[in-house]
Amino acid sequence: MLTKLHGQKNLQLVLGLLIGILFGFLLQKGGVTDYNVIIGQLLLTDFTVLRIMLSASITGMLGVHLLRSLGLAQLHPKPGSLGATVLGGLIFGAGFAVLGYCPGTVAGAVGQGALDALFGGVVGILIGSGIFAALYPRLQRSVLRIGEFGELTLPEALRVTNAWVLVIPVALALTLLLWLLENAGF
Repeated sequence: MLTKLHGQKNLQLVLGLLIGILFGFLLQKGGVTDYNVIIGQLLLTDFTVLRIMLSASITGMLGVHLLRSLGLAQLHPKPGSLGATVLGGLIFGAGFAVLGYCPGTVAGAVGQGALDALFGGVVGILIGSGIFAALYPRLQRSVLRIGEFGELTLPEALRVTNAWVLVIPVALALTLLLWLLENAGF
């Protein structure tokens, strides 16, 4: 089934659009497209965003590795570096702190009619992307090469041959963290 899907680009686009709409709907229903919820997370007074992200991480991690174990999916990690990670984190963090939205929640907030997300978020993303694209050749020769680690997954970086040896304990630890957050009233 997935092999047939791989060859049908138009179907992939339609599925991507439908999954994106569903994702935005779920973000909105989860409350993470609300500016006040996001600011509450940044101020460490409302952990809704963290709970949703942890839940998504657990589900995605288990799902991807299950599909991989069944031979239905392959991982194709992009090469990375410490420089790219730090620079990306700084850009992401600055935008998140200034606007109060990340790229996913900007899209969800625009979908529910938030003008600050449309004009601040979408316009900011477009301007920031343009600036990054203009600077990319220079960055690629310098900052983005610092600490290159290639196309590694976390199990490969830790030299774990069976990914489940890492996936199960991490999933359990994240589940425990979710449980602690819930019981602590966050």
